[in-house]
Amino acid sequence: MEIIKVAVFEDNKPRRELLQLLINTCEGLTCIASFEDCRNIVKHLTVYTPDVVLMDIDMPNVNGIEGLHLIRKHFPSVKVLMQTIFEDDEKIFEAIVAGADGYILKKTPPAKLLESISDVMQGGAPMTSSIARQVLLLFNNKHQKVEKNNFNLTTREVEILTYLVQGFSYKMIASKCNVSYPTVNTHISHIYEKLHVNSGTEAVAKSH
Repeated sequence: MEIIKVAVFEDNKPRRELLQLLINTCEGLTCIASFEDCRNIVKHLTVYTPDVVLMDIDMPNVNGIEGLHLIRKHFPSVKVLMQTIFEDDEKIFEAIVAGADGYILKKTPPAKLLESISDVMQGGAPMTSSIARQVLLLFNNKHQKVEKNNFNLTTREVEILTYLVQGFSYKMIASKCNVSYPTVNTHISHIYEKLHVNSGTEAVAKSH
């Protein structure tokens, strides 16, 4: 079995140490390094070459969204799973359009967190109900920064997002839609891709 190398960026020291311990007790995962912020993220990733970065959004000095932009610029193949304690719609949106591969809340149970790390490495796109709700708002043109029909979501993608907002798990959604678990993951990956490529905010960010 190939071991997934994980780097943790988290400013809360007890939580950072707990995450490192949790990851190292899971078969198939290893935490190769942990850091309190993203000040030297390019150097750190060059030295440690992680497969997945578990990224806190709210950190001092250089925060997680700034760190995510640097990862996408210098290490485009590294998977980034964002975490935050707040269900902040604006930060969720910023993280999505900056190129996050997945987004989960810190209150996510440990087993689900570990599953999300494995999922994102396999091409999945872990998404909480908070993100699904935000994407639906964007799709319905309720976000001032986004033009109508900017994302071109399919009927199936909207259906899956709606189930996520209602708190359904991926397995429950697969059953409801009569599709496989990997198919649900694929649809959600496509949603992220559309947001990355088609967001007006991303276009502005790239122009700077």
